[in-house]
Amino acid sequence: MDEVRGVLTGQKPGKQERSVMTAKKSVRRKGKAVHASSRPIKKVMRNLSRTIGQPAGSLLHIGEQKTANCIITVFGYDEEREFHMPVKSVAECAEWIDQQRVLWINIDGLHDVSVIEEAGKLFSIHPLILEDILHTDQRSKLEDFESYLFLVLRTLELEEITNAVVDEQLSMLIGKNFVFTFQEKPGDMFDAVRERIKSPGTGIRKRGADYLAYVLIDAIVDSYFTVLEELEGRIELLDQELFTTSGRETFESIYTLKKELILLRKSVRPMREIINSISRDHYKVIDDEATWPFFRDVYDNVILINETIETYRDIVLGMYDTWLAIVNNRMNEIMKVLTTIATIFMPLSFLAGLYGMNFRYIPGLQWEWGFFALLGFMGFTVAAMMVYFRTRRWF
Repeated sequence: MDEVRGVLTGQKPGKQERSVMTAKKSVRRKGKAVHASSRPIKKVMRNLSRTIGQPAGSLLHIGEQKTANCIITVFGYDEEREFHMPVKSVAECAEWIDQQRVLWINIDGLHDVSVIEEAGKLFSIHPLILEDILHTDQRSKLEDFESYLFLVLRTLELEEITNAVVDEQLSMLIGKNFVFTFQEKPGDMFDAVRERIKSPGTGIRKRGADYLAYVLIDAIVDSYFTVLEELEGRIELLDQELFTTSGRETFESIYTLKKELILLRKSVRPMREIINSISRDHYKVIDDEATWPFFRDVYDNVILINETIETYRDIVLGMYDTWLAIVNNRMNEIMKVLTTIATIFMPLSFLAGLYGMNFRYIPGLQWEWGFFALLGFMGFTVAAMMVYFRTRRWF
């Protein structure tokens, strides 16, 4: 685990230690909490069944409403000046599209179909793209529409109360001088990007929309490291407690970790193909010479994350097998003790039953020392069986 941590954080093993009590509470909460991020298959199928019979390109929000209001924020900037403000409608952004070197429009909240439809009309977005934006169970993908690129990405974060891993769909449109981001709810990992845009003289202010897209994607990939770091701490704690406590809570914690790693794998694995395609193929909205090296760097991080997830997955599967082996071994120990006790009492029960029969004549029944002789024979039988079991190393 320390070697994996060293690769993941770039520090020497053992530098970054977590509080054991905090991690323990996190594991306990996770063992009991419902896994909110991995949506049940029945729920996904029920959402998708709403699209049956609808024509292609029908705008219908599929998913949970995670915010009360739809919030639209716009950033416009070039090397010399910058502005940012919330707007009430996408129509207000249309006048800035040709006036700014880069325009970034972020929409939080996808339940208001009219907002998405208005954005599609003003910026000539294909109806099928709008449909994918509103269907929040999409798989990560990349589509080229010549004048813009459409990306569907999965963002991951830790829930504040249960510390569970939850995912969210983020749709992104990359144009020649604009970037659209569509998110399910406010609050994301782009705060640092916004601060860089506000600061004059930064590299992001000197480059175009393709570089902004790289910065946003890089922020998403960096957030995966935070999630992996949390999972690493819980895996280490479970690994330490596995041989001391192997009850139901331990099993639930291992099972939850397994589900979360499956969620991570499902979210991150397609990104390898997406980033590799951006960094290798030629798209009109991507400046190959200026931006290509940056996307290659993101690709390296995605490869590292995928390998780390596979490593953690193998560790958790090994812990699951170890838990089963420990439980089975303890059950075998219990059965061995019970079998030994039952075997010892079998001849004793036979003798007690034999001399408890109501026959008139039983040998030794009238003997003065018969009871004590029987007890002595029983004791000898027990001692002989114990010596025999010990020589055979049965206990």
